[in-house]
Amino acid sequence: MVQLRTILVPADNCGAKKLRVIQVMGAWKRKFGYLGDVVTAVVDGADSNGAVKDSEVVKAVIVRTRKEQGRKDGSYVRFDDNAGVVIDPKTGEPRGSRIFGPVAREVKDAGFNKIASLAAEVI
Repeated sequence: MVQLRTILVPADNCGAKKLRVIQVMGAWKRKFGYLGDVVTAVVDGADSNGAVKDSEVVKAVIVRTRKEQGRKDGSYVRFDDNAGVVIDPKTGEPRGSRIFGPVAREVKDAGFNKIASLAAEVI
């Protein structure tokens, strides 16, 4: 569960150091974003030769959250950090070529199959 001004750790190699959430996309005045949701974020610090630049406004998919999320089978999933993957806003494809760490199954259910296939582990 992320909201305005939440800091996300980039889970890909796009070149960003941190992502600061400025908008949760979706319904009108939606306050929280969950696994698989798209958010608008600002890049806080970036590598000089990365795909994104410092202070660039990007779209990102939430792939890990610290707040547990219940599933239909009664189980819960929770991670150690809040992480996101920077995507291209038109195609929904990740801007990086690698995904680091585990990714929640809800990301694949939300239609981001490329992110799930690049991840080492889908939980």
